[in-house]
Amino acid sequence: MKTALYPGTFDPVHNGHLDLLRRAGRVYDQIILGVAHSEPKGTLFPLEERIEMAREATAGLGHVRVESFEGLLVDAFRDFKADVVIRGVRLFQDFEYEYQMALMNRRLSPDFDVFFLMPSADFLSVSSTLIKDIHRHGGDVGGLVPGFVAKRLSEVGGSGS
Repeated sequence: MKTALYPGTFDPVHNGHLDLLRRAGRVYDQIILGVAHSEPKGTLFPLEERIEMAREATAGLGHVRVESFEGLLVDAFRDFKADVVIRGVRLFQDFEYEYQMALMNRRLSPDFDVFFLMPSADFLSVSSTLIKDIHRHGGDVGGLVPGFVAKRLSEVGGSGS
């Protein structure tokens, strides 16, 4: 059984994440969506809520399991007994950053390997940061996030839906 780890803050989980999970599910038997604690990043939603939203969003994906992790990615990689880490890359800047991180993680753990996956064209410009900014300024995030995530965004403030 091949297991992949898809790490991130998922603040919030969006349709681009779900697209990658569906497509990576064609390659890997099990995918662990690893929700990072990531306090330095200053998340909008607390960890427990991000885990809950990720579980709800992936409920129909039988090959996905949602877990949290703290600390170095290479430690989570080992703890979850993953064969590979999935990283979505939208633009060249994403690739440069992810490539640098992959090389450093491999230095820390020679077994560390990364599966880079481009999002579908519909999700090339979608990121959690942009979704929060759009919402904060009153824009419509419908179609970018599952409906229940849009509802949760409206509950935490901003005038978007």
